[in-house]
Amino acid sequence: MIGTVFRSEDVAPEDRFDHWRELISRTHAPSDMSSDYAADFRAEQRLLQLGPVTVWPGAFQPMRFRRTARMVRQSDPELYHVSLVLGGGLGVDHAGRADTHGPQSLYVVDTSQPYEVGPPEDDCGVNGVGVELPKALVPVSPDRVGDLLARRLSAQEGVGALLSGFLTGVAEQADTLQPSDVPRLGAVVLDLLLAWFAQELDTESALPPETRHRTLTAHIRAFMRRNLHDPDLAPPVIAAAHHISVSHLHRLFQQQNDGVTVAAWIRAQRLEGARRDLADPALRATPVHAVGARWGLNRPAEFSRAFRTAYGIPPTEYRLRASAPTAQNTQNARNAQSTQSTQTAQRDTFTRSAARRGVVKWESPQP
Repeated sequence: MIGTVFRSEDVAPEDRFDHWRELISRTHAPSDMSSDYAADFRAEQRLLQLGPVTVWPGAFQPMRFRRTARMVRQSDPELYHVSLVLGGGLGVDHAGRADTHGPQSLYVVDTSQPYEVGPPEDDCGVNGVGVELPKALVPVSPDRVGDLLARRLSAQEGVGALLSGFLTGVAEQADTLQPSDVPRLGAVVLDLLLAWFAQELDTESALPPETRHRTLTAHIRAFMRRNLHDPDLAPPVIAAAHHISVSHLHRLFQQQNDGVTVAAWIRAQRLEGARRDLADPALRATPVHAVGARWGLNRPAEFSRAFRTAYGIPPTEYRLRASAPTAQNTQNARNAQSTQSTQTAQRDTFTRSAARRGVVKWESPQP
């Protein structure tokens, strides 16, 4: 697990909002915070320090953040704050621009300027992922970045979609990630952020070559994942879609993927997708050859050979083994039910009682 977690349910109701304000003030630019729900505030946050970048998935009830000019003069960490809204909404008034941000949108705030952020509706909570990025790491002048401040930007296309997918993936997998993963995660987040700024501002030429290469590779992988079902997916098609030569595609991919070739990566992803489908009870009626075809593996004999090579057994046998635990569990449940019925009949002179305990737990909104 990486990061530290705050859950309001771990704090007494009367102390929750004060605790939350203190937490936000320590980890982000100081601001005035208020909420109509302060008496019993509910919030969750995970704080992830990924090298120079801070990522914080969170969910909270409606509240308002107000950073004044006086606060800016007193303390300025000189950060760009990038927010990915996943659920609910936020209104942002900043740098002479006001906009409303709903699900699957991104916006930028500059801590060197005053701002006000709050719910567009009184009952609208929010969940999403915030990112704090030192301004000095962005190879574009603050005046240029000013064109983006407070604007509603899409998280569903281009580099914004890659950034959104990576941030949500990190948030979802934080419990299974290890501290040794942090340096690489931080490098990827930083590359995607810089590439996103450059795309939105049309300043890609200002990016370091390494960042451009890594971002292009991320685009290529996303394209291939979307098209694994297409049996015609091959290096010439991929290269043409990204306006590069086939030889450049091979060099780029091997440099950024530990020497794995394009064809090997596609084959591994297709076989893994087929393996998941073969183990899915909901797809048990789908013929094995049809499962392979779903993943661009249209020739049954070749699919079977490749699957055996990757996993040690043919796909048909794998499906049988994957379904066996379910059948065994069903039989065990029947045996247990039969045994329980017998024991109940034998002890009909005894009375039995049960107590049930309910647990009430607030959970953050889900995207």
